[in-house]
Amino acid sequence: MEFLAELHPKVVHFPIALFIIYTFIEIIGAALNKEQFTKTAPVLLSLGVLFAVAAVLTGNQALETGKIIFGLQRQFPQSIVSLHEKYATITLWYFLFLLILRTYFVIKKKLTKTFLIIFSALGLVGCYLIYLTGSYGADLVYKFGVGIKLLP
Repeated sequence: MEFLAELHPKVVHFPIALFIIYTFIEIIGAALNKEQFTKTAPVLLSLGVLFAVAAVLTGNQALETGKIIFGLQRQFPQSIVSLHEKYATITLWYFLFLLILRTYFVIKKKLTKTFLIIFSALGLVGCYLIYLTGSYGADLVYKFGVGIKLLP
């Protein structure tokens, strides 16, 4: 399953982009009250959640593969790995909850402008979670060289 681990750096950028674009589309839809934006937002959110699941799964596999390959010789701070994993999982669950909640309001036909503004604000909170997750992930790569193949 090492091939899944190698996909992690490629997959992680999709949910980042999709969740951020979702948030901006939600904000624009709430501000302009345009139906095309309010119909596009849940599509982006759904795709973001699917890619976030893939990112978390490949990240978990990357961690396991790293333990197997590097054993105890590879020195990188487990606290940062744990924080990255924690915030990635929280971000996934957060946006999944947003998707479920938004879908509920659409089905019940209660998605008013007020709720669109609330979802916009919740999307911004989610963007902060993305920032935290990415910040710890970047520390792992750029400060500690996790996942970097050195030249022979």
